[in-house]
Amino acid sequence: MSHGADRVWSVTEHLQSILGQLAPLEPIELQLLDAQGCVLVEDVTVPVALPPFENSSMDGYAVRVADVASATQEHPAVLDVIGDVAAGSGEPPLVGPGQAARIMTGAPLPPGAEAVVPVEWTDGGTGGGPATAMSPRSTDPAGAGGEVRVHRPAEARQFVRARGSDAAVGEMALAAGTVLGPPQIGLLAAIGLGTVTVRPRPRVVVLSTGSELVQPGDALAPGRIFDSNSFALTAAARAAGAIAFRVGAVTDEVETLRDTIEDQLIRADVVVTSGGVSVGAYDVVKEALSTLGGSFEQEAGDSGGFVDFRRLAMQPGKPQGFGRIGPDRTPLFALPGNPVSAYVSFELFVRPAIRTLMGSADIHREVVRAVCGGGIERSPAGKRQYLRGHYDRTTGTVTPVGGAGSHLVKALAHADALIVVPETDTSVAAGAEVDVILLDQ
Repeated sequence: MSHGADRVWSVTEHLQSILGQLAPLEPIELQLLDAQGCVLVEDVTVPVALPPFENSSMDGYAVRVADVASATQEHPAVLDVIGDVAAGSGEPPLVGPGQAARIMTGAPLPPGAEAVVPVEWTDGGTGGGPATAMSPRSTDPAGAGGEVRVHRPAEARQFVRARGSDAAVGEMALAAGTVLGPPQIGLLAAIGLGTVTVRPRPRVVVLSTGSELVQPGDALAPGRIFDSNSFALTAAARAAGAIAFRVGAVTDEVETLRDTIEDQLIRADVVVTSGGVSVGAYDVVKEALSTLGGSFEQEAGDSGGFVDFRRLAMQPGKPQGFGRIGPDRTPLFALPGNPVSAYVSFELFVRPAIRTLMGSADIHREVVRAVCGGGIERSPAGKRQYLRGHYDRTTGTVTPVGGAGSHLVKALAHADALIVVPETDTSVAAGAEVDVILLDQ
């Protein structure tokens, strides 16, 4: 056990100590779909105009404005149809006086045309059947022939998308620091980029410790419980933006735990364990991490041990461990085993670490002030308490969900916020304002 156990740390001190040892992962170039969820490293400018040519925003007819200027329902403009223009078709026909070209949405505006009249403004053309029966894939120049009657005038550039109207060459497409979601991936593809330079999503390996743990779906023997932590923490890591691997439960055997962690380092940017960090006789995480030998490097400045185990002035989650292990100095978080303690600890310490490794500018959850409905009768003096709550955005109130017990998984599942009670407060009166950390639900 290192020097961290000699005193009680505040939540802020512990978090600052962790983040001070971390830096964003090195940038890599990825294919677009592989870059989803990653943070953009460099500004991206537009290399080609979007759209790259003038095109129609409607199915209809490309016309000259003068030819339809006097068109009415009673006296339609009658134009000769000289051909079809479909999206992706070849050279479009030249539209001259008294002529029109049948055009589909996204197709380039043919030379000579100045506007598009929707098919609904016409009779559909004498050769094309009713107004709703246009062929969206017709590219046959022999489509020329027949007439179309236009019942309404059109203004210049009406229903025409201008070249570069979405994005002009040289302008900013996406700024460095942008998290790439589906719309951003779509934009990069639309401007012709097949790869992009990003910081990779951290790979997080999650495992639980405890011989009492049983895989969900298996039979539950007396004295055993289902392993929920590895599922909740793996899901939390994914929600934070990481690529997460669930190892599952490891028995309370030092050799087994040590071997498991060593095996997982090859695919880990972060290791998260839960359980075995308090003062019990079977808390094997401390022993395993303090006897890993030469294959694990000691954090510079630590007086002993390879992971610093600390007591924090918080509830739940008093026992915490953090260190850098292995040849790549992989960050390892040793979280408490009670489900609520583990989850709250993840939100406070692991999630900001993951976001830091991603290079995200936004590493913390949103914190709002809210009116506490019902009040909180007791909070431990000298400890920062995190209670599960339900936050109502409409009224700006938060209501505690369940009790303070660190085993209350159901209450956690029904909460969408954490109510923060400062170390100096031993109760919260109904109607008082509190800080609230907003969660994903």
